[in-house]
Amino acid sequence: MWEPIPDCRCIKSVRTREGTREGGLVDDEAVVIARVRAGEPEAYAELVRAHTAVALRAAVACGAGPEAEDVVQQAFFKAYRSLGRFKEGSAFRPWLLRIVVNETRNTVRSAGRQRAVADREADLLGGEPRIPESADPAVAAEERERSRRLLDALDGLSEDHRQVVIHRYLLELDEAETAAALGWPRGTVKSRLSRALKKLGLVLEGGEERG
Repeated sequence: MWEPIPDCRCIKSVRTREGTREGGLVDDEAVVIARVRAGEPEAYAELVRAHTAVALRAAVACGAGPEAEDVVQQAFFKAYRSLGRFKEGSAFRPWLLRIVVNETRNTVRSAGRQRAVADREADLLGGEPRIPESADPAVAAEERERSRRLLDALDGLSEDHRQVVIHRYLLELDEAETAAALGWPRGTVKSRLSRALKKLGLVLEGGEERG
């Protein structure tokens, strides 16, 4: 029977920094997971490297703030310890992100605070300009204002609607992955996303409907 090692050194040895390459690092996740279960814990580092960036984006988008890296490390550790219950044939990323979201909620709740929109925008953009420095300053200002309005509108949504938009567009998950990450039926994802986008549109166009 597979048992996780207590300190999970393979996780701590990988730096959880935004910008870590993701995608294409794990040729066959099922094989990697099987190796970990078979007593090769160092193989888990391959999953950590592949999914750190998206896990950080999820933590930041959900309000983890300065604790984002700690949240992600804890989520990877919890995922590692729960790997024996991971359903074979399932995708690892949405399963991991569900843990990240739950861990972020616990962190935000225990801290008793909500992130400021401006702070979260800066984190989400990773400190990198979205348009070239040589671009017209007026265009840059318009782009920043558009981003600010979008995140402000996103904060005005209910938790369920905000989460479905974050997963589908900020984290770039497909419908099935979003359903797995949020633990909802695909039909619920589709209906809530449709409703959320309608509300976002109303807010961005100057409407009053919120929540």
